[in-house]
Amino acid sequence: GRPWVRLKVAASLDGTTALANGVSQWITGEAARADGHAWRKRASALLTGIGTVQEDDPRLDVRLVDTPRQPRRVVVDSRLEIAPTARILQPPGEAWVYTASPPAESAAQRAALAQRDVTVVDCPGAPGRSGSHPKVDLAAMLTDLARREVNELHLEAGHKLNGSFLREGLVDELLLYLAPQLLGPGLGLAHIGPYTRLDEGVQLTFTDVTPVGPDLRLRARVLPR
Repeated sequence: GRPWVRLKVAASLDGTTALANGVSQWITGEAARADGHAWRKRASALLTGIGTVQEDDPRLDVRLVDTPRQPRRVVVDSRLEIAPTARILQPPGEAWVYTASPPAESAAQRAALAQRDVTVVDCPGAPGRSGSHPKVDLAAMLTDLARREVNELHLEAGHKLNGSFLREGLVDELLLYLAPQLLGPGLGLAHIGPYTRLDEGVQLTFTDVTPVGPDLRLRARVLPR
């Protein structure tokens, strides 16, 4: 009843996805980026978070390989803060925004998005720590995406949303592109932990290791807890 969720990350060999100042383009080379677009192409939908949209304003579409269609684009946006002019919402292709913002508090924003044919889906979860604003219920969102005939979901997000998906056990497969360089302190691929025992971490099994240009592509499945 849920899509197959693939989490894609490009990182240095020591796991850094962006420098401390936010610079991340381009850690991996052209061949790896084209290969990543081939994996985008096969997915039913591409998903990211509002943080990535606000920081990078990505198109999150398929450009580097030929495709007869554009996958749907999905944004997790708990407070419904996305700008109607964000590139990820532009045609071609459908755009869906999942939010936990009460309709009465975001009526104007919803109207502006509706004018651009953007679908807003209410999917509130429990309040955050100390009673903070509710987050999108990710498990319920996946169930809704399956209902909308999304059977393969390609996740390209920041370390916070990646961490949320992994902590909740919602990731089926990791697609990692590792560049042959060491970048030291910066942002990691997922905000999880801290753990006190090694067996508390997310356990994986490698299914494929392939050189792609100067980089390395790793595929790994997440093992049941």
